[in-house]
Amino acid sequence: MSPHTRAIVAAAAHAFMVGRRVAGVHDHASGQDLRIAAEVRGDRLQGMDGDRSSKFSGSRTEIYDSADNAFVSLDINGLNAHGFDRASSSQYSLTVTDQVVQLYDHSAGVWFAFSIQVV
Repeated sequence: MSPHTRAIVAAAAHAFMVGRRVAGVHDHASGQDLRIAAEVRGDRLQGMDGDRSSKFSGSRTEIYDSADNAFVSLDINGLNAHGFDRASSSQYSLTVTDQVVQLYDHSAGVWFAFSIQVV
């Protein structure tokens, strides 16, 4: 998975699981604060990746990244989720604790941590 895909998946999963608006994401791997926002209304996700000037959207089962024109599946179970990034043909697993999302990218074989800023 690309770094920006991991970040938007982390933001989307957190927004769905915790039910609060995401106002920013800190990527611990790169040490960067990312301008990513996400909000769930009803069963629909609306998000913005300000660093790439692109939108992402979706449901509890699938996220669409308009910049990459790619879909990522999302299967939520409590505070855990897993899915498949069609752009990179990579599976991932994640867990949410407080304001941190830990995502395991199966193709890279590495855990990534994201701190989530909520509104």
